[in-house]
Amino acid sequence: MAHPLMFDDADPLLRRVRAVALALPEAREKITHGRPTFHTTKVFAYFGGSPRGRTLERHDAALLFRPDPDDDVALRQDARFWEPAYLWPHGWLAIDLDGAVDWGEIAELVDASYRATAPRSLVRELDARPGAPGVSG
Repeated sequence: MAHPLMFDDADPLLRRVRAVALALPEAREKITHGRPTFHTTKVFAYFGGSPRGRTLERHDAALLFRPDPDDDVALRQDARFWEPAYLWPHGWLAIDLDGAVDWGEIAELVDASYRATAPRSLVRELDARPGAPGVSG
């Protein structure tokens, strides 16, 4: 049995997440368990989810991501971030997107998650883009 869709395709928050995620090399979108996911060979972001231990509590406007290991401790101490059901044992975190959103921060979180999951060749391709960290131009 297919999962029911748990998002509105016209959601402006989803559109913003899509723009950030699909700008990355070879990033694609697919629907998994009723939610948009963004992936290369592995998923690097989900749109929407539930908190750990409260799977019936839906956060439909949330970004689920793999944090940069250097930022993990600080993010876990920030009250805006929460552990998503099913993914938390694998190091994933989530942040709600309703309310005031710093889209620069969201782009950084998606970038870090992409780098943690994408093949090295795609990360090198990302790093070679003009304006990438450490690239002048």
